[in-house]
Amino acid sequence: MKIIDAHIHLSHIETFQHTAKHISDVDYSYKGLRKEMEQCDISLAIGMGIREIEGGEGFPDSLPRTPMGMDMMPASSDSVVYCAGVNPYRLQKQELLHLENELLKPEVVGIKIYLGYYPFYAHDKVYESVYKLAKLHRIPVIFHSGDTYSERGLLKYAHPLTLDEVAVKHREVTFVMAHFGDPWMLDAAEIIYKNSNMYADLSGLIVGDEEEVSRILRTPHYFDHFKHAFAYCDNYDKFMFGTDWPLVKIKPYIDFIQSYVPSSSWNDVFYNTACHVYPKIKQYLR
Repeated sequence: MKIIDAHIHLSHIETFQHTAKHISDVDYSYKGLRKEMEQCDISLAIGMGIREIEGGEGFPDSLPRTPMGMDMMPASSDSVVYCAGVNPYRLQKQELLHLENELLKPEVVGIKIYLGYYPFYAHDKVYESVYKLAKLHRIPVIFHSGDTYSERGLLKYAHPLTLDEVAVKHREVTFVMAHFGDPWMLDAAEIIYKNSNMYADLSGLIVGDEEEVSRILRTPHYFDHFKHAFAYCDNYDKFMFGTDWPLVKIKPYIDFIQSYVPSSSWNDVFYNTACHVYPKIKQYLR
């Protein structure tokens, strides 16, 4: 089975480094990522660009300029591409020009907006220029949705219902709801069901090592909301596999997602939907 990991990180973020070392037991490096990809026969990984300034606020950081990339990624890679991160505090004319130039690079396949980490709704006018660029370059916009991996995040900005207005207003833009709005998955399912231009990735639903993944899978009712939302949406080709690496290792997370998706839909969830949502990645796939 072909697999694309549609949500990973490869940036020097202190929180990610701590999690990799003390919680998920991951070798958080390009070499470590490539090793896990090879072990799991991953065709491509799609990274989410983000930065924090040394000596700054920490994640989330209001100081980095747009576009934000992945500073642990080598100059060129045939197996990792990324979505340019947007800092809404840094979206002046010059930075929008830099973002557009970034989108011309073959390895930049989308735009990532960190709702909740930054206190702006998806429909805030600050992002209107970003949506125009996404439409012009025919690339998707990925939103963080649901729980934030920082106590400094504000959840009201990351609730999946707030994405409905954007999906309706910008029908010609493809949007991705990262993390399927967890824990508000039923609300997320309605937005995906209603809007043909809204998709979701299934990353970041578990943080931890293999033992933690196993413990959660054995815990009664832990993911009943996941089952309910999947059943309600009833459209597996609107979903993409992703891990949120380094928050969890790839192999146990593959097993976890497979346990919730019918085998008849594995090809869509693990590969085909990503190819559709991210048209620029086709040049990287064999």
